[in-house]
Amino acid sequence: MSKEHINDRLTVEIKEQIAFVTLERPDKHNALDMAMFYAIRDVIKRLHRNRNIRAVIIAGAGEDFCSGLDVKSVMKSKSAPLKLLFKWLPWQANLAQYVSTGWRSLPVPVIAAIHGRCWGGGLQIAQGADFIITEPNASLAIMEAKWGLIPDMGGSLAVRESLNLDVAKRLAMTGEQVSGQEAVALGLASICSENAKEQAIALAQELKVQSPDSVAGVKKLYNKSWFGSAGMALARESYYQIRILMGKNSQIKRYNQLNSDKPERKFKPRKSW
Repeated sequence: MSKEHINDRLTVEIKEQIAFVTLERPDKHNALDMAMFYAIRDVIKRLHRNRNIRAVIIAGAGEDFCSGLDVKSVMKSKSAPLKLLFKWLPWQANLAQYVSTGWRSLPVPVIAAIHGRCWGGGLQIAQGADFIITEPNASLAIMEAKWGLIPDMGGSLAVRESLNLDVAKRLAMTGEQVSGQEAVALGLASICSENAKEQAIALAQELKVQSPDSVAGVKKLYNKSWFGSAGMALARESYYQIRILMGKNSQIKRYNQLNSDKPERKFKPRKSW
């Protein structure tokens, strides 16, 4: 796929089975307006249908990853807040939440490459990724407290997995900004690197040599089982393992592992997860 623009807010480019998704509103520090919300939703759904991609990297154009919600733009429309918050069922994601939680549903690793400011809604988008790689001088903040609000874009799912409760409360209650190095120390980010995007590409390349079915299976297993019952976790382990063993990619991976002196066999498109 060549580089494609979505609503003039995102670009999507697939190179060597890695999907590069770039927030493209640098003049507004990639702040989230309604067009950006819709663009992210559409890209996630499109990538979900692509069984050939092996990883997704999310980055921001310009000086910042994303400075958060474009409050003036969203609030000047009476219907926009309703469109963001509306949902048919309480436990389903609304549009505001889907731009974070939607990345969790993709059956491939998603890596957020953070530079500059990553505040509020921008941080919640990044928290939907499986890995957050940040540059040392980046600024990360749960910024909703600045507007007298609570985080409501699905980022709480990731926060409970990565932060101690007291740290999460402090960051959310105060809106405190932390550097990339501090974010890794707190558990808010995975890796600190001088060049987040290059590090993200290196990680994606490392993940590409694994079976796409086993990678997808691990992501789904851990996301569903991390806080569930022990019995359900064991049941999923067995069921997912049987599915993977019955697929061709498991056989290909074992062949490549045992026959390093022979030409490497290519993986098939992953199973539908």
